[in-house]
Amino acid sequence: MYVTEENAADSGSAELLRRKEEARQGPDPAGTEKQHAKGKLTARERIELLLDEGTFHEIEPLRRHRAVGFGLEAKRPYTDGVVTGWGTVHGRKVFVYAHDFRIFGGALGEAHAEKIHKLMDLAASSGAPLVSLNDGAGARIQEGVTALAGYGGIFRRNVRNSGVIPQISVMLGPSAGGAAYSPALTDFVFMVRPTSQMFVTGPDVVQAVTGEEVTHDALGGADVHAATSGVAHFVHDDEESCLEDVRFLLSLLPANNRELPPHYPATDPADRRTAALQDLVPAGPNQAYDMRDVIAELADDGELLEVHAAWAPNIVCVLARLDGHVTGVVANQPQSLAGALDIHAAEKAARFVQMCDCFSIPIVTLVDVPGFLPGVDQEHHGIIRHGAKLLYAYCNATVPRVSVVLRKAYGGAYIVMDSRSVGADLAYAWPGNEIAVMGAEGAANIIFRREIAESGDPDDTRARLIKDYKQELMHPYYGAERGLVDDVIDPVETRQILIRSLAMLRTKTSDLPLRKHGNPPL
Repeated sequence: MYVTEENAADSGSAELLRRKEEARQGPDPAGTEKQHAKGKLTARERIELLLDEGTFHEIEPLRRHRAVGFGLEAKRPYTDGVVTGWGTVHGRKVFVYAHDFRIFGGALGEAHAEKIHKLMDLAASSGAPLVSLNDGAGARIQEGVTALAGYGGIFRRNVRNSGVIPQISVMLGPSAGGAAYSPALTDFVFMVRPTSQMFVTGPDVVQAVTGEEVTHDALGGADVHAATSGVAHFVHDDEESCLEDVRFLLSLLPANNRELPPHYPATDPADRRTAALQDLVPAGPNQAYDMRDVIAELADDGELLEVHAAWAPNIVCVLARLDGHVTGVVANQPQSLAGALDIHAAEKAARFVQMCDCFSIPIVTLVDVPGFLPGVDQEHHGIIRHGAKLLYAYCNATVPRVSVVLRKAYGGAYIVMDSRSVGADLAYAWPGNEIAVMGAEGAANIIFRREIAESGDPDDTRARLIKDYKQELMHPYYGAERGLVDDVIDPVETRQILIRSLAMLRTKTSDLPLRKHGNPPL
């Protein structure tokens, strides 16, 4: 029974009521106003927005630190700067902890860390997602190495729980030093502009060591991590919309790796024809279009959640539903770099494929790729190694996998984009597709170089030989004739064919070789 003012006297719990209220309010009456003045919510306000109304059950609200020295013995507020507990999101159990910036700036000390450790262990043993609402100033300097050890315990649990339960980090304030590494170990990172920042060393240290002058936001702000570093998966303008999207993401994820993602009856007919795709995708292989429009046409009610939207935009990674079942979609984006794969695109897609495989989310790959991005910079920065990450992720994935070649698939990029040869369960292609080592023009220039050079009319000869090459090796049915494509399908039937294929594959089983773990090209 909750203790209220009405029953406090009768139950003899007046002292308990006072302590609980002090824990809720915090030690500084003006602390909430200060937090609001910065454009930020308090820890408890954030939890209320995240969880279903009235479902939060707090644990260890009366925990206090036991550190001494530097005046700490005189400052022992309840909660020790972190609120921990569980509740529900859309009726499903979720564990959450939230730094309280009003107490020690949200800095982590021994008691603070032990509360988080306990919650992480409960989430793992209960098989439920863990959401961290981060707004802390790093390790509590006054507690020295004890605070650092607290971070170590968090990191170890992050790794142990990886691929077991979904872990989501929501950055709602500054996160520096060790505090930035726990989010980096989790499955998804949300940030809010302009109040959240992440960096290992702050602007003052950067200037002292390198002489560079930089603001907090320019060094580690939300947009920097969304578009440049790739640390942030989602960015929002306010905390309310951010936490609403966290709720949406949780509705797409299973509680743990032993369950399937939640299924909801679809209002969008499974046999809906996708005639709009014929207009959305131009016939010309070099004409740009927005792949997100294609995915929206395929998805239930056009609803989708794009991951890493601002980073590596030449590839699109989306969570959506097909006939009510959660599906991961990986697709080349012709609007950016013509959809070519580069270092960042390979890393982005590899992590997404790996996440889907962890949590039993089937993968649909939409292919329209001219190849890997050429260039000295790409080669010197390791496109071979980074491209192999995507190849490894696909080859290692045991969830149902279906690929569709929309227009073109050239060279090694065709292989990497979940071709039949690397383990796609079903591979389809639209009429007019071109699957080849390279484009016809480049191939003809190499194969028939001497013949073209010795011709009386090189241009005419080149055009004729290009046409011959296309007719011989690049016609839409070449792959189907050799079993590399399971069927050539009408674009208007793409949604219904994908739904039927994934329904058939829902009972798929696949065993990996007995091993401790693989050795991917990290």
